[in-house]
Amino acid sequence: MGSILIVAEIQNGRIREASYELAAFAQKVASASGREIHSLVTGKGVAALAEQFAKKGGGTVHLAEADALAKHNAEAANAAVKAAIAASGADLVLMSNTPSGWDVAPRTAASLDAGFVSDCFAIDASGGNVSFHRRAFNGKLDAHVTTSGGLVIATMQPGATAAFTGSTSGSVVPLDVAIGDLKTRFVEVKQAEAKGVDLTKAEIIVSGGRGVGAPEKFQEVIQPLATALGGAMGASRPVVDAGWLPHEYQVGSSGQVVQPKLYIAAGISGAIQHLVGMKTSNYIIAINKDPDAPIFEVANLGVVGDLFEIVPALTAAVTAAKG
Repeated sequence: MGSILIVAEIQNGRIREASYELAAFAQKVASASGREIHSLVTGKGVAALAEQFAKKGGGTVHLAEADALAKHNAEAANAAVKAAIAASGADLVLMSNTPSGWDVAPRTAASLDAGFVSDCFAIDASGGNVSFHRRAFNGKLDAHVTTSGGLVIATMQPGATAAFTGSTSGSVVPLDVAIGDLKTRFVEVKQAEAKGVDLTKAEIIVSGGRGVGAPEKFQEVIQPLATALGGAMGASRPVVDAGWLPHEYQVGSSGQVVQPKLYIAAGISGAIQHLVGMKTSNYIIAINKDPDAPIFEVANLGVVGDLFEIVPALTAAVTAAKG
């Protein structure tokens, strides 16, 4: 049996949270199948980060340092991943479903004639056989995917599982990478101005839909409950399409996929695109006047009623309870 290779990402001088989520997936597969965990950390002057990752679920970390790996270059990254696969004997490679993963994972899979599964949210590893769960048909179906054998490379949705937070006794080993002449070069990163809240990290989200009725009602009704609960405000796509809130507040298949401890949906009917983005939340409360609204199918607790009566009452109750 082979091993698991995690391809870690570094962003703003830190290992990305999504890479620790990959470590959580790897720990699950390793426990079920007996595979060893290996990781790849690339960059320049990143030995300390490699040591850190080794102690936080990364297992045996293969450290590749080179000028060409200091900034993202898909060709150089592809060479490093292939070298790490050869060094680790991996038959399962996990990458994050991020722009870097989109760029490198299919390239590596094609160059090695390996199986490739993208945008997964869960892994099964019973009896040593690994299979993957991913959305299909714009979230209308969940696909259970297996490969025909050999090496498989999978990208995992950020936020699909909690990050690994335990301690492990990993190690770091140097990795030689033959990069050769590159046909592309790194130019620059253009990053949009950070706005609003990163909903993927919020533990409590209060979202409003078209049923809220008007943009000012979000500040008058939805935001106060989110603030009282110490959470963040979200929205459905129709709200964003109407220009009531910016896109960074959108939860759904074309917005952010979230998994908070508590998700409150007020005035959201529950289109499949929205359900895809929030149905794995730990606890879901839905408030809607329509008893047949699809949102109730995924809710742990459903309240049929007027959100303009229920949400302010909840806000007052939470505020009173907090003193």
